[in-house]
Amino acid sequence: MSGVEVQVVETSSLGDRSYLAHDGLVALVVDPQRDIDRVLALAGRLGVRVTHVAETHLHNDYVSGGLALARVTGARYLVAAADEVGFDRLPVADGDEVVVSDPMRLRVVAAPGHTFHHLSYVLGGPDGPVGVFTGGSLLFGTTGRTDLLGQRHAHTLAGYQHDSVRRLADLLPDGAQVWPTHGFGSFCSATQSDATASTVGRERRVNPALRLETDTFVSETLAGLDAYPAYYAHMGARNADGAAPIDLTPAHRADAAELRERIAAGEWVIDLRSRKAFAQRHLAGTLSFGLDGPMSTWLGWMAPWGAPITLLGESEQQVADAQRELARIGIDRPAAAATGHPDAWAGQDEHRLAELTTATFVDLAAARVGTVPHGLPVPDVVLDVRMGNEWRTGHLDGAVHIPLPELPTRLDDVPAGTVWVHCGSGYRAAAASSLLQRAGRRVVHLDDAYAKAVDAGLTIVNGKETL
Repeated sequence: MSGVEVQVVETSSLGDRSYLAHDGLVALVVDPQRDIDRVLALAGRLGVRVTHVAETHLHNDYVSGGLALARVTGARYLVAAADEVGFDRLPVADGDEVVVSDPMRLRVVAAPGHTFHHLSYVLGGPDGPVGVFTGGSLLFGTTGRTDLLGQRHAHTLAGYQHDSVRRLADLLPDGAQVWPTHGFGSFCSATQSDATASTVGRERRVNPALRLETDTFVSETLAGLDAYPAYYAHMGARNADGAAPIDLTPAHRADAAELRERIAAGEWVIDLRSRKAFAQRHLAGTLSFGLDGPMSTWLGWMAPWGAPITLLGESEQQVADAQRELARIGIDRPAAAATGHPDAWAGQDEHRLAELTTATFVDLAAARVGTVPHGLPVPDVVLDVRMGNEWRTGHLDGAVHIPLPELPTRLDDVPAGTVWVHCGSGYRAAAASSLLQRAGRRVVHLDDAYAKAVDAGLTIVNGKETL
């Protein structure tokens, strides 16, 4: 790449990427997450100095670390001139050229669609464009969603998105690399892709924005959008104001008595261990959001904004990792934390411990024909907590549908009786089962892959919501 190298800084828990481009001496960082220590460590390993930080847009899915990184390093901070912000920046607009170093030059390209003032940055080398940082515009096989600023703007922004992606494709050669921020599991993406790298040439072949006419692209894009995390509502304003530096110092440590009080008060006390460990033994009244899955996305979506959150982990590192993930989405500090095992959290009181019954789709199929496996209760209710698009694609005949994010406020909508809960893999069903168990319901967690339901002999149907 003519002496320029681009390093990916992955944030897989949120489905996002940041980038560090360097020439061996100086570096440009694009769309950094809030925990900038990762970027600083990478720059240190490479022996480069960060001189420029660029934002493609005011992010809606995480708190940016751009301002903090620019202040720590003394870098110039590139932010769209059209965005109203509460901090000093280098305002940039369509057509601007920014010289990072002799080998590294940026061309600013207006790319509205994901937001009104979204920018892309074309990275140029001696032989022409080598790639483009696309943020939430051109993604791998898809585009950024256009409804995050409200449904009233979604149609207009979808049209802009189509035009922006086509403009980028017209500006760039087929061999130019595409470096998006979203699209790796982030709800900022209109759809998801399994691709790990792409070029403009590949996108010409596979991306709907480059294959479909405007009206078709807009209608298909809007029809495919599902709900997105509630915490997104707080991210844009936080980033426009300028986020404070992250605080990852250890949280207050809670003893068994304090944990009892917090659970009794109805607070969100989170068990970060695997769902299998939770099922075997857990502190009664706690909720299962294992750190081995997208904990911050689902917990940040479901917990009331600003509510105290207590973290329980097997180790100090597990709690620290969870604290970092939550800080990325604006949950700045846990109310408390504890490490160890459920017996210690319960103060050695067996009455404060619980188990969660688990089953498979084979067990459910047997139960539905009257042969309930030994030790399992009859399934009075089968609850599907997947998202709306998943449900509409196909669901178990007779199941009740309440998407996981809605469950905390819809517990009374779950019909009476023993509830067997499933999702797509078992992770979300664990969270849902723990919520229902905390509410006093008898629950069975279907810890199984939904793809196995048909082979188990269960009937799959398509249709509308049951509630």
